Amino acid sequence: MSQLRFLRVSSEERRREGLCALCQGHRLLCGRSPCLRLTEALALAGIEKALRQRNLQGSSPPAAFVGSWGYPKVLAGPLVPPLPRTDTTVMDAPELWLSRTMEEVLRYRFTLIRGKCPTAVDAARNPPRLLATLQEAAMASKPAETEVWFTKEPRPGLFFSPRAAPLGPSAPLERLSLAENPSVVKEVEYVVSDRDLRAASAAVRLFSAGIPVGQVTRLLSVGLLGVQRHRKLVPTEWSITAVDDILGRALHRPVLDYPQVNEFMVFGAQAFNNNVQVLLFPSHWMFEALEAWLTSSNPRVDGDYELTWGRSTYAYGIAGAYYAARLPVLEYLDRARRQAAAITFLEVGSGWIPIGVWRFRELCREALRQAPLRFETLEEGLKALGSRLRLPLAKWVQASRLLDLHRRQRHLEPYLLKQTSA
Repeated sequence: MSQLRFLRVSSEERRREGLCALCQGHRLLCGRSPCLRLTEALALAGIEKALRQRNLQGSSPPAAFVGSWGYPKVLAGPLVPPLPRTDTTVMDAPELWLSRTMEEVLRYRFTLIRGKCPTAVDAARNPPRLLATLQEAAMASKPAETEVWFTKEPRPGLFFSPRAAPLGPSAPLERLSLAENPSVVKEVEYVVSDRDLRAASAAVRLFSAGIPVGQVTRLLSVGLLGVQRHRKLVPTEWSITAVDDILGRALHRPVLDYPQVNEFMVFGAQAFNNNVQVLLFPSHWMFEALEAWLTSSNPRVDGDYELTWGRSTYAYGIAGAYYAARLPVLEYLDRARRQAAAITFLEVGSGWIPIGVWRFRELCREALRQAPLRFETLEEGLKALGSRLRLPLAKWVQASRLLDLHRRQRHLEPYLLKQTSA
């Protein structure tokens, strides 16, 4: 339970993401009618007809959402678009979204209608029929024809969160059925059926087998990973950060055995009004994530960091963004069989619409797929970074603990050379 407490979304995370202070956009508490954001989203998605139906059949991406409100009794259910026999894979696949526009991503999410059923989190150990069907759908690697029955017509609404992708209309779920047998990868079937495999080990095994992070997150969220007697539903927002952390920890230990890089490297990528830059430099493993929101006249830089042996406490400074940015860096170093210190610079521009913490993970991955700028000195690397960042470099340098540590650190090499020449 203590770990789950750490993974909860804080009010500071919601504030930074620009979420409505009253209702995060989904309960219409501001008194404005109609809600401008809701009107725009519904027009964008074009699903007005679907909101007048209590029975819906469509090709689920597959996708599921488990809420956090009311924990340990939460609202869980599928996300189903009113698009029968259509390939909807991209609607719940953030790894495919970087090449899309913000409008396309919002349309994907607001086209999905969310079924909600109050469910105790420990029901995952012996799931009732509705939850068992949801779990079966969540195991699928391809869209599956799904039919849902609601107790009332779907209610227009928007739900934005700091970590999960946005959600659109929703309705209380009465019944759920699959019109076909879902396509399940053998590794997923094996891990889910292993009732003695711990959740962390299961997540790592799936990831090593090439299962996308999003699907691993979904399986954890609907209660399909872990020792059977301990399985439970995990709110989607919490499971996103949990999986990023679990996979990062698994890659961290092997990286410590690799030789250090011998140069300073700068990588970068931009999308959705977000700018991500990554600096790698020669050192034992260290990591820092710095985040700046360019939404005010005087932006500040927040951050968290870890030294060689990792963190023992939760990254409260920027929370989910820290773990989402750390995973791609460790993936890169593991592929390259190298060790380095890494600093990620995460900039969020004005006009930002919250679409989830996945964008930092995918932007870091995209940046690290590109050929880096290479330098012999830190000063040269920082100069290049300064030209790629919108916020003045001095603010980043002032906030960075690792840059300060690197500059003050006394290295053994000069001392050994001096002793040898004496």
